[in-house]
Amino acid sequence: MKLTKKSHACVRLEKDGRTLVLDPGTFTEEDAVLGADALLVTHEHPDHFDEGRLRAALDAHPATELWTLRSVAGQLAAAYPGRVHTVGDGDTFTAAGFDVEVHGELHAVIHPDIPRVTNVGFLVDGAVFHPGDALTVPGRPVDTLLLPVMAPWNKISEVIDYVREVKPRRAYDIHDALLTDLARPIYDRQIGALGGTDHQRLASGASVGL
Repeated sequence: MKLTKKSHACVRLEKDGRTLVLDPGTFTEEDAVLGADALLVTHEHPDHFDEGRLRAALDAHPATELWTLRSVAGQLAAAYPGRVHTVGDGDTFTAAGFDVEVHGELHAVIHPDIPRVTNVGFLVDGAVFHPGDALTVPGRPVDTLLLPVMAPWNKISEVIDYVREVKPRRAYDIHDALLTDLARPIYDRQIGALGGTDHQRLASGASVGL
């Protein structure tokens, strides 16, 4: 499997000539969805869900399908009958040849006065876990954790403890568009030293083999 990091929370996974794209939001390059055979969206916030980009991808390739939670699926399902699938915690499905498990139900708390939206995480091929905007522990071994390092709803101590709890073999940063270049070395050093796993950061457009 090949993983390509795109800006913020979006990643592309490629295997056997097919492509799965997770969370192409407004902070992500417009070309992130090009050629996608399948799309996964963790929740409705615009830095993860850009309706226009998803519609462009679905319009460009009639075989492309989307798996997401109800709040997002409801905005697209009528226009793409049979191609938009609603999923929730505990569901399993196959998308573009990738086996996917769904974990989690709610977005992390931003502030007690802000209602929590729904949020799901996706475990792909039993190896790569994208939690969306939550520190969901999938309850099974994870080889590669896509780690939300900086958000209005988290702090670095929580991120470190999350890595310790999940115990992945390696962790790659996501949800990092708001993290300045001045802060990145601090996050790299502290998560790497205290998380207990191989912690790495990929530039947008960079790829690794898994």
